Amino acid sequence: MGFFSRLGTLIKSNLNDLISKAEDPSKMLDQLVLDMQSQLIDAKKQVAVSIADEKRLKKQFDEQGELASEWERKAMIAVRAGDDQLAREALKRQTEHQSQFAEFGKQWELQKAAVEKLKEQLRALNERIEEARRKKNILIARQKRAEAQKSIQDTMQGLSDNSAFDAFDRMANKVDQIEAEAEASVELGGELSGDTLAQKFKALESSSVGTDDALSALKAKMGLAPAASANQGALPAARVAIEEEVAETAQGESKRP
Repeated sequence: MGFFSRLGTLIKSNLNDLISKAEDPSKMLDQLVLDMQSQLIDAKKQVAVSIADEKRLKKQFDEQGELASEWERKAMIAVRAGDDQLAREALKRQTEHQSQFAEFGKQWELQKAAVEKLKEQLRALNERIEEARRKKNILIARQKRAEAQKSIQDTMQGLSDNSAFDAFDRMANKVDQIEAEAEASVELGGELSGDTLAQKFKALESSSVGTDDALSALKAKMGLAPAASANQGALPAARVAIEEEVAETAQGESKRP
């Protein structure tokens, strides 16, 4: 094989490959149906022309039959009038029209049979186009379903290495770390501002004071201690210690420059 023959074969193969890759089934099917519809329109035009020819031949056939009958009638008139020569001329015309009548009748029958055949072919073509249109819709639906399945499969394969999920987990751990650091900062800020001491004092008031008051009331009810003295008793040792701690803290802050 020569160089140019091989080059031509290579170019054709590449072009065919490009065309094959560029073919979109849905678009190709739409175009094929449009081409078929165009062919159907052309076929209808041809059938319409054939039907018109058949009607024209039928009309000419009828006209020749009427003319043959008319010349026969004229020949009879000539015979009644005693003019045999005129009758012969009329009969000659009748024969000519009868011959045309027979010929047009033959052509009309042939054309009529051809028109019927064309009509059958046109109906078959129309049925094939309708079937192609139905198949087109089914094929397009199959194509879309296959493309959707392929897209999902490609996506799943792209995530098969778990890289995206690992990154997601890392980001979740980082958010957890940020939240823990924020909570630690809030707790540390509360300790530095003296909130912890205030909270201890508040807890003592809500628990120890309430318990001491209840105990004093119980002793007064039992006659072991007067109610007034129970209500006006000294603070428990824990409260005294907390008040001393608050006083020391206040003195230390006042001595700072």
